[in-house]
Amino acid sequence: MNHISRSIWNLRLRISTLLSRTILDWSDQTSVTLRRLFVTLLTSLILYWGLLPEVALAQTQTAPPQEAKTQTPSVQSSIQPYLDRVIKQLTEFRLENGLKFIVLERHQAPVVSFLTYADVGGVDEPDGKTGVAHFLEHLAFKGTTRIGTEDYKAEKPLLETLERLDAQIQAAKADGKKDEVARLEAEFKRVESQAAKLVKQNELGQIVEQAGGVGLNANTSTEATRYLYSFPANKLELWMSLESERFLDPVIRREFYKERDVILEERRMRVENSPIGIMVEKFIDTAYKVHPYRRPVIGYDQDIRNLTPEDVQKFFDTHYVPSNLTIAIVGDVNPAEVKKLAQTYFGRYQAKTKAVEQIAVEPPQKQTREVTLQLPSQPWYLEGYHRPAITHPDNAVYEIIGSLLSDGRTSRLYKSLVEKQRLALSAQGFSGFPGDKYPNLMLFYALTAPGHTVDELGVALRQEIDKLKTEPVAAVDLERVKTQARAGLLRTLDSNMGMAQQLLEYEVKTGSWRNLFKQLDDISAVTTADIQRVAKQTFTAENRTIGKLLSKEG
Repeated sequence: MNHISRSIWNLRLRISTLLSRTILDWSDQTSVTLRRLFVTLLTSLILYWGLLPEVALAQTQTAPPQEAKTQTPSVQSSIQPYLDRVIKQLTEFRLENGLKFIVLERHQAPVVSFLTYADVGGVDEPDGKTGVAHFLEHLAFKGTTRIGTEDYKAEKPLLETLERLDAQIQAAKADGKKDEVARLEAEFKRVESQAAKLVKQNELGQIVEQAGGVGLNANTSTEATRYLYSFPANKLELWMSLESERFLDPVIRREFYKERDVILEERRMRVENSPIGIMVEKFIDTAYKVHPYRRPVIGYDQDIRNLTPEDVQKFFDTHYVPSNLTIAIVGDVNPAEVKKLAQTYFGRYQAKTKAVEQIAVEPPQKQTREVTLQLPSQPWYLEGYHRPAITHPDNAVYEIIGSLLSDGRTSRLYKSLVEKQRLALSAQGFSGFPGDKYPNLMLFYALTAPGHTVDELGVALRQEIDKLKTEPVAAVDLERVKTQARAGLLRTLDSNMGMAQQLLEYEVKTGSWRNLFKQLDDISAVTTADIQRVAKQTFTAENRTIGKLLSKEG
């Protein structure tokens, strides 16, 4: 994350704090419209930091490119012609080293979006090394032995010296040798200053921007690390050169300690200084006992502090192997040219065996779990239920249930808890938390309205959930949420980058990008009986985890 990004983080933090205090001071006479406006903004900020903690942006260069929109069909009409056209325009191939490419031709505008998907995230980290996947994502922007440096031969020994000094500082601290620590830290700063003079700051980003590229970015989740940006169509070979070099010859040690401080600051803003961030971290740790979903993707504070360049390099060598990478290229390209260039540039990668992590299986939950925190915050109520992974036959049913309960102002939670009973300022829910590759949570959350308690919210929320078990959903309501769900999915396919992201998510997590389109059929096939059946199986007291964030004045 660069200095501009850090400034944005600080601004958002100040806004969130201000809004939290403002809401706490609201009286019943406050304008409902104004209150909703504030809550909408606050909720979006909290979602950014807390309820979606797995996404950690490393660096953003510019806004996404303007693309010609694909003619997406009306959801009332048949989508088969559209899907047939997409499938016809899609090419896939795998290099001899195991790296797979998915190429989709879209010639409406001379732009191309690229997404490199590493099938590795927070769940793959060794115990005691949490945050290493996210740390590596940050370091992937630091360049190579040729990009990002004035003179790598001069820089390399300085980086090695910094690593040695850091180890000595940690040992001296453990032994309580204060004078030795002070001497070593002074030497560390001197060498770090020398190394910094050899760094070409953000050279990768500058090359991309000067060539007309936009949207240089990355994110790390529980299950994947994604690197993305877009270029004019005539820069295909430049992308091939830059992206292949990026993972063929990375310099993991460059600005390692500087970036460690940046990540620790991210954690402070996202967790330690955010009541809802603390709540969500405790909630997940309560809902999961053995599965690595229970750990924060950004990592625990002490783990981050103890990570070394050697730790990150080992993680890179283990997981960034060709067979663990999949690349989507969507836009104005020729698949034959893509394949030829891919063989030239990415064919240089040496084939290696893909690491197979032994992910612990979460045992069935046998009783209600609860966590309560008291912090200076507007009260929040969270309720989660374990559900199967994205590959389960009932995945579309869970998506429909989520839409029915919390998709917009026509949803049941909004109409009941916010409009009718006025117990909440906001009430929503969604599936796939904190990821969806493995069995995960359907999470519901609500921000209490002034004068009401989290316990009241819990009762009202459960009443709406229980109705799904006892009352068949009306045909008109089911058709409405089906239309919303299908339309939402189709909208994500409008842009080149949106299509690239969806293709890769389904390719890697379900085994085939074709399942992206099967999901549309699965949504259409959901019945009222399916909803009742899944609701009865899922929404039980034994399968429930409750989180209560109570207000603490001052």
